[in-house]
Amino acid sequence: MTSDCETEALLERADAGDPHALGELLERHRERLLQIVSFRMDARVKPRVDPADVVQDAFVEATHRVTQQQRDARLPVFLWLRLLTLQCLAVQHRRHLGAQARDADREVSIFTGPLPQATSAVIAAQLLGGLTSPSQAAIRMETRLAVEERLNQMDATDREVLVLRHFEKLSNHETARVLGLQPSAASNRFIRALKKLKTQLQEVGLG
Repeated sequence: MTSDCETEALLERADAGDPHALGELLERHRERLLQIVSFRMDARVKPRVDPADVVQDAFVEATHRVTQQQRDARLPVFLWLRLLTLQCLAVQHRRHLGAQARDADREVSIFTGPLPQATSAVIAAQLLGGLTSPSQAAIRMETRLAVEERLNQMDATDREVLVLRHFEKLSNHETARVLGLQPSAASNRFIRALKKLKTQLQEVGLG
């Protein structure tokens, strides 16, 4: 994890034209961004697109924008890179899904433009990832559909808070920034979403 002071020092060196500084900064965030892409990538796109290629496209864009002094200085560097990465993922969704990408590329966000949303199906699949044996296949599908149905009943922002905190491992302040909320509101929504999720999992026998 890069400290704020280290990050600012690397950014200053990158702004001054040091390619090694920018490369080091990007590499420190690669694994987190790969996890986010893998989580949010539409299942129909996964056989065709490597998440590493999406992150690499984002790094190329980041390099260009730093060179052109187009980085959004209002954002912490990781959230800026996350935004660029999700924009690159949205491009891949549109390229491979066409008109269907409109349903795959929606996210509650303060940023303009569609970004890939973590759907109830994606969340359910992650939650049920341990049920993989053939004997469990029918149970897994039935349970997944039941979990999806309950997740769809959740408030959309609460569901997104849950994804950002639990699956993407964003801090509360990062989550609040992404969703345009006060940190206290983001924290309250996360607690509420966790309680709701626990109840939902108990209803389908997973609690």
